[in-house]
Formats: sequence, structure tokens, C-alpha cells
Amino acid sequence: MITEALLTAYLKRKYNQTLQFDQVGRIEPPRPRQGAEYLLYVHIPYCEELCPYCSFNRYPLDRSVAREYFRSLTEEILIYRKLGFEFTSVYVGGGTPTVLPEELGALLDDLRTWFQIREISVETNPNHLTDEILEILQKGGVNRLSVGVQSFDDNLLKQMERYHKYGSGDDIRARLASIMGRFDTLNVDMIFNFPTQTMSMLERDLEIIREMQADQVTFYPLMVSEITKKELAKRFGPISYEQERAFYEKIAETLDNEYVCGTAWCFSRKKSMIDEYIVDYDEYVGAGSGSFGYVNGACIANTFSIPEYMHQVSTGNLPILAKKSFSAKEQIHYDFMMKLFGTSLNIKDIEEKFDGKFRKVLWKEIPLFKLLGALINENGSLRLTRKGRYFWVIMMREFFTGVNNFRDMCRAKIKVPNECGQ
Repeated sequence: MITEALLTAYLKRKYNQTLQFDQVGRIEPPRPRQGAEYLLYVHIPYCEELCPYCSFNRYPLDRSVAREYFRSLTEEILIYRKLGFEFTSVYVGGGTPTVLPEELGALLDDLRTWFQIREISVETNPNHLTDEILEILQKGGVNRLSVGVQSFDDNLLKQMERYHKYGSGDDIRARLASIMGRFDTLNVDMIFNFPTQTMSMLERDLEIIREMQADQVTFYPLMVSEITKKELAKRFGPISYEQERAFYEKIAETLDNEYVCGTAWCFSRKKSMIDEYIVDYDEYVGAGSGSFGYVNGACIANTFSIPEYMHQVSTGNLPILAKKSFSAKEQIHYDFMMKLFGTSLNIKDIEEKFDGKFRKVLWKEIPLFKLLGALINENGSLRLTRKGRYFWVIMMREFFTGVNNFRDMCRAKIKVPNECGQ
């Protein structure tokens, strides 16, 4: 526990510093590298109801505003097309991307017309697993559907305010079972380490996943911003990391025999896209209000204000709010974290990418993690042990918590009621 607590405290400070954007205001559009292929992340910031633990940029659904938003999305993506970006993969997240399925289907059709798209992943919620919506997604070329479940435990679902929206754990389980095989990959999104969650609750969730033989399951640790943490504490009690490792060990122990780790917290039966596309794609572009991109060694954040987003796009400008340019050393640390989150990293490839500087920059970190039993050398690669996988869960938990804090800071500067068209 001491090692994990020290790592958490260190990473909290580190990411709070790293995620300080150094350019705000008018920012030059990013330029694609010649011949490079990029992933396109598309953000749909609307939900029928807002979950109390979520820190993503999202607003209550106003259908008329949301339809206008989809039109703005199309215009923004066309700007990137004119700049010369080539997208081969698409990930649509939210919010709830399927709140307006016909508009989403039309957008996916446009993307497949404009670019040579090889794979498309879309997030959704259990209440949208209807024949009508699924047919639209299939016609739109969706290969992977990721369904936010979080837990099959009814008491937890009630505390998360999901029971009344999506039904009981048994209801959700039945819906998932009914659509198995309709997509190349059906991913089930789960969350562990809620304050009121017990080991028996987690074991029951794992039992259902195994019985269902889900193609893929992603078990996220609870990751909340400082503001969201206060709201969650009112419903669940104080958040603690004391049982997080035991929960993760149970997840890994249960799933390792039947699944392959696509990342430290994603378990797959076959090769597939994953929610953390940043592992498989060196560079990606974010479209939509509150989205993030990573191009040419810089992190780019779009405005979190939907009216401002629409205004900027309507005038032919990219709606970029802020930019953080990483130094060569920071880029190496970023790749060290992200690539090893995918459980292995080819040493030859990464040294070529950074002109032989990778191990020189990480002369302390690599030996330290080896000493802790987290990393091993195997067939020319650095590979995570199971212990190392949990350390990387901590890293990514703190990284995304830092991102969530940045989101909250941006959202605090805008008037949320006006954003919702109310």
C-alpha cells in the first residue's frame, strides 16, 4: 500500500503540472504530417440525464440544439479535411453519442465518404440497444459498440442514478445477451472501487461477464475530478483507494485465463479497438466541444462552450481553446506511460522514434519499475507484469483525473444553463 500511495501522490502533482496548457486564445491550426494517418475522436456532449460520477463535457439533451451541433461537427471535420488530415479510424464518445441516432448515422456516412475509414467505435447506453438504433449503427459501418454498464448490482445502479434510466442489472444483462454477435466487438464498460462496493458485488459482476462471454470488457477504476468527488461523497461516502488493488487483483485473476489484456484495464477475446485509443494511435484529432487531440507533440483542447464552438466553426475557424506543447522529454514520458498501458513496448521501435534517447531519458524510471517487479524485458520489449499492470492503472487513473480537473475548470468559466439551450 505504501508504494501505491506514494505513486498516487507523486502522479497527482506531476499531472497537475503537466496538464497546464501554455497557450490559450487564438491558436494556429495543427498541420498533418505527409502520409500520416490519424484517428478521429468525435465528441457528442449530450445525455438524457447526467450521471453524478461523470466529469466529461456533457449537457442535458436539447434536441434542437443538438441537431445544430451535429451540423457544426460536420463543418469542423471538413476544416480538418481541407487541412489535409487523413482519418482511418473513428471513435465516437460522449455524453451519449446515440441520443440522435439518425444524425449520428448521417455523420458516419459522411465520414466514410470523405475518408478511407477502416474501423469505427461508438459508445452508447443500455436503453439505446434497440433494433432501430442498432440498424443505423450497423449501416453506418460501426465495428465496435461500447456499452456503459458500470455494474449489474441493483443497489449500486440506484446509487449511480442509473436504475430508473436503464433498468435492473438483470434487464441490462438480457439486453446485452440479445445483441451478442451483431457487431465485431461488443465491449462492456464497468467501474470498480465505488465506496459502497463490496468484493461480493464485484465477484457477481465478473460472474455475469464470464457467463455472457462478452467479446471485451473494460474495468475502469473510479476516476473523478475534485468537484465530482465532493458530489459522489454525498451519495456514496468518502472515496478511498484502500480496496482498489484487491479489486483489481480479483478482476485480473478472474479474466486473465479467458481474455487477453489490450490495456491494463481492458480485457479482450480478440484483437479489437479499445476505449483508450491513445494506446494504439500515436496521434489523433478531437472534433466537438470539449474534445482533445494530440498532434505533432502538442495536446489541443476544443472550447467547452457549445455556443462558442458553433460560432467558431460557422466562421470557418477551428474551435480550439488551448494548446500544450510537450518538450522532447515530456513526449518520451507520455509514450512511456501510454504505450506500456497497452502492456508492452517494443524497445527498438521506440528508440528509433526518439533518436536513441528513450532509455537515456528514462534512466531512473525503467530500472526502478524493474526493481519493484513491475517491468520485465521480453523478446526485445518492455512488458508489464500483473503487478506492473496495477501500477499503470494508478498512472492512468491520475492522468485522467488531471484531465477531468481541467474539464471542470473550463466548464466553471461558462454558464451551464445557457449551454443547454434553456
